Amino acid sequence: MKGFYPAEDYHQDYLIYHPNQPYIVINDLPKIDALKRVYPEHYREAAVTVAAR
Repeated sequence: MKGFYPAEDYHQDYLIYHPNQPYIVINDLPKIDALKRVYPEHYREAAVTVAAR
């Protein structure tokens, strides 16, 4: 595979717009909590968005 191809628009910023989806709750939120705990200097409270909506 060559190069990088961005995902479709509906995938961009998925966590921000769907924070209660089971996939996000089970897989992503625990990783974010771990980031806050282990690397607090790299965590920021305000989200950085990819897609312009």
